Amino acid sequence: MTKLKPLRDQTIVITGASSGIGLVTARIAARRGAAVVLVARNESDLRAAVEHIRSCGGRAIAVSADVADSQDVARVAHEALRTFGGFDTWVNNAAVAVYGRLDEASIEDMRRQMDVTFWGQVYGSLVAVRHLRHSGGALINVGSGASDRAIPLLGMYSAAKHALKAFTDTLRMELERDHVPIAVTLIKPSCINTPFYDKARTLLGVEPQPIPPVYAPEAVAEAVLHAAERPVREISVGAAAAFLSVSRSMPRLTDIVMEHWVYDAQHSDQPASADRPHNLYSTLPNDGGERGANWNGVTLESSAYTRFMLHPVKAAAVLSALAMLGAAVATAATRPELGFVTQQARGETCPSPSSRNPFSLP
Repeated sequence: MTKLKPLRDQTIVITGASSGIGLVTARIAARRGAAVVLVARNESDLRAAVEHIRSCGGRAIAVSADVADSQDVARVAHEALRTFGGFDTWVNNAAVAVYGRLDEASIEDMRRQMDVTFWGQVYGSLVAVRHLRHSGGALINVGSGASDRAIPLLGMYSAAKHALKAFTDTLRMELERDHVPIAVTLIKPSCINTPFYDKARTLLGVEPQPIPPVYAPEAVAEAVLHAAERPVREISVGAAAAFLSVSRSMPRLTDIVMEHWVYDAQHSDQPASADRPHNLYSTLPNDGGERGANWNGVTLESSAYTRFMLHPVKAAAVLSALAMLGAAVATAATRPELGFVTQQARGETCPSPSSRNPFSLP
């Protein structure tokens, strides 16, 4: 198994790092001692993020790049090499989206989604493999619950994430066969509260919104950084993403759920025209930030499911302790001398004086 360095000894490249999952991951990684290379198109937001990290004592540089341009991606690796002597983990996270029916979206918009969301991760993966082939390290691709199950109104985004899963799985097998010491991980988040929805192009007539349950970007960041230190094949962030994976075994039922609930759940009550600003082709002014501006629903700060999957031994120990506690309570409840026996269990109308609970009032 590939051995990975502790975060404090790593340099980590993160694309899509000017906001949302990428920004949160970079900040947490820097706090834990890693040097971080933040990559995105929005140069001003990147600079602000780097200044914040440095003001907190962290090590970081910003590289303005469009991941849909393979030469830009190659330049990112060069800057990491020039500043930090290389990198140990590469995180492909950048993505864009168009909300709307497939027969209403333009071919140009659909191609652009694939260029950024799929080809951007392909370019990053191949650059990472070229640099890590001999030294070893981690390659982490951020997919989606949509990697396993298509979502209506996000057709091309789902197609890109499907393609990313196939690419990631194939790359992993080919590297393993050649004994290349690179751990390849696919992260599959549920819906996350980030500016992703605010910046997407919408053909819905309203602002798009995430589908509950909605999780905080920190939940994804923890999964990413876990994979940076410990080789793991896939991580679903949130039970909703895990359900989408399982739902492949009941496709028709899932179709019905998608058509009657998920379809409407992506519509907010905030009107939005098709020509409102979006980041499909260019950045928006001040489009950074960790969380979305338009989501007013509940945000779950972490996922119990994901914590269990990341730390099964600890989780099993906790569950075992709870089971033992439950067994002890159940045993105590059947001991007459403690007065916890129910009237039905003992066939009495009230406890006898000898078995009265010593902590009860007379």
